[in-house]
Amino acid sequence: MPSLSDLTQEAHIAARSLADYVSGRGLRLGVTGLSRAGKTVFITALVHNLLRGGRLPVLQAHAQGRLIGARLEHQPDDAVPSFAYGDHLAALTGGVEGPSARHWPQSTRRISQLRLTLQYERASGWLQGPRELTIDIVDYPGEWLLDLPLLEKSYAQWSRETLEASSAAARATLAAPWRGYLASLDPTAPFSEETARKAAELFTAYLRGARADAYALSALTPGRFLMPGDLEGSPALTFSPLPLEEGAPIKTGSLGALMERRYEAYKTHIVRPFFRDHFARLDRQIVLVDALSALNSGPAAVRDLEAAMGDVLSAFRTGRAGLISRIFRPRIDRILFAATKADHLHHTSHDRLEAILRHLVARAITRAQSGGVEIDVIAMAAVRATREARVRQDGRDLEAIVGTPLKGERLGEDVFDGEAEAAIFPGELPADPRAAFRGDGLGLAGGEADYRFLRFRPPLTTTPDAPLPHIRLDRALQFLLGDRLA
Repeated sequence: MPSLSDLTQEAHIAARSLADYVSGRGLRLGVTGLSRAGKTVFITALVHNLLRGGRLPVLQAHAQGRLIGARLEHQPDDAVPSFAYGDHLAALTGGVEGPSARHWPQSTRRISQLRLTLQYERASGWLQGPRELTIDIVDYPGEWLLDLPLLEKSYAQWSRETLEASSAAARATLAAPWRGYLASLDPTAPFSEETARKAAELFTAYLRGARADAYALSALTPGRFLMPGDLEGSPALTFSPLPLEEGAPIKTGSLGALMERRYEAYKTHIVRPFFRDHFARLDRQIVLVDALSALNSGPAAVRDLEAAMGDVLSAFRTGRAGLISRIFRPRIDRILFAATKADHLHHTSHDRLEAILRHLVARAITRAQSGGVEIDVIAMAAVRATREARVRQDGRDLEAIVGTPLKGERLGEDVFDGEAEAAIFPGELPADPRAAFRGDGLGLAGGEADYRFLRFRPPLTTTPDAPLPHIRLDRALQFLLGDRLA
């Protein structure tokens, strides 16, 4: 049963949702994605291009000259950290230290928020004159989103599924120390804090290893084990799956009972408040996907990313937002999946990257669209770190990308210093997206790769005020905001 406090908070949320629906002036945009997908960069580039009049030809309000201006507002929620737009922009451009100091900003580790107001002219209709749209951009880790399905799973069910997943070929070696320790435990034995702590530490080490670049696995829960923040070491993060007998009751006072209680506390005190206070209030959502890292690691990582995207979509309470449902059950009515870092490829592979992402989420999209939600898929780069060039090699003209690889990046025997530009031939993605799932000799984990995607430093800009270059950021904005600026 929900508490009186929960009901009061839900009433406040419903009142805000109704006011936004009636006025038409407010929109809450969720920005998420798994670690290193580019959430911070996306928000910074979105805001900077709108504030500085960037090149956004696909955004109709901008292309038609109806977008009058944009301004940042005070962060409205006192209990939510502000998105540090100024700091992130300074990181991308080098700030007062100059372009040589430019670097990618720190990844999202907690929820944050920013309010942006757009002033625009209506495209048509009887009500003319300037209008305003206030956009609350909510940035949160995608790992937290993967936790939402836990609300419908018992501890025993989650344990079985997690242990089964850890036995797969792509995970078995990483999970071996943790599973070996579990084999020595009796879930029905009296609980021990030391035992629970060691099991949780080994389980967390397995999750972190699975997320590392060499494996790039995605379907990893609980999400806060990977991004604990100020909860690190708390009892709510000190539990682990256990090999329980199916259907057998969990003995009171046992190790299994302790783990179950902490799992339920995790859902009650961490997952449910996030859903209630933040996720359930969103109107639109963009999910950023680092498909290139999965492709670099091979077919197992790509298939794991597909499973994670299915979990992501299952978390959305999809369906169009009518007046009654807005009062009682706010819903997201548009979701955009965006494959990031398209600038790491030549433009001839952008559509192929989009096709791979569409294949990744195809089955989940089919289920979601039955509820009336609008979903789109794009390949984009919120900040374009490379440019294209044609290079002649061995008597042939080759299509290349030119940028400054990050210090320590390797390509064959070459190790980059982070200062000099280089022309890179990343290779072509397969024309058939299914090849990325089968392998067909692709991916580092299965042998020699047909492509290799390096990481680049942010681009040089003429001044900090110059709009950041991008690929298809305007297309993302048109899908997410275009109808509200009509």
